[in-house]
Amino acid sequence: MVFPFPVPGEQVRLAYRELHIAINGTEEQKKALGNQALLPRPWEPTTCSGHELRHQLWEWFEGVVIWLNREYTWDVAGLIPSCWPLHPHLVHELAVLADQRRRAGLAMTSDALEEWHRYCLPAFTDRVRHRLRAHCDDEHTSWPAKPRHNEHLGDASTQRRENAFAHDVDALPVNRGAYEQPGPVGRPRLVEVDLDTGEIKDDPLGSQPRTRTERGPRI
Repeated sequence: MVFPFPVPGEQVRLAYRELHIAINGTEEQKKALGNQALLPRPWEPTTCSGHELRHQLWEWFEGVVIWLNREYTWDVAGLIPSCWPLHPHLVHELAVLADQRRRAGLAMTSDALEEWHRYCLPAFTDRVRHRLRAHCDDEHTSWPAKPRHNEHLGDASTQRRENAFAHDVDALPVNRGAYEQPGPVGRPRLVEVDLDTGEIKDDPLGSQPRTRTERGPRI
């Protein structure tokens, strides 16, 4: 009645195993991994730079798309289009969705899978519908925003932004000498306050020497 979630290839499973060691392994095992920041992370395809690893990653995602379209889609509006590899936003989203589903399937309780059903999958489906709309229902449609994107990359637009960046940097206080050693500062201006009325008197204290009158304790 139902098909199992696709199992990734050997190289992808190895990447996950190394990540597991990086989190839960012994110090010796972690050291053997080398720089852990460089470990491939399947939910971030750009980190999977090995040829075989990258190929198996795409094959896994393709299996996940077929599985999702069969197991979780009833209406045609909810189908992931066959041109998904030509949509970078779908590639990024699928990578995370597949990783979350894999983790949920490995859990010892159903809690993670319930979270995936309740939040991850519906949110993914809604975003796909919102972003693609009906553009790729019959065949792949070129990127509607491409002309605007090319304009963003044009020389005039690029120069305008670089000028704005430079102006902002030049306006920083450090560039205007704000942190130079300050000059001598005069004595603060003190004023006399009538303790009975709260009135501030005009003469600043210190401008003329004054004789202080002793006052008893106030009740």
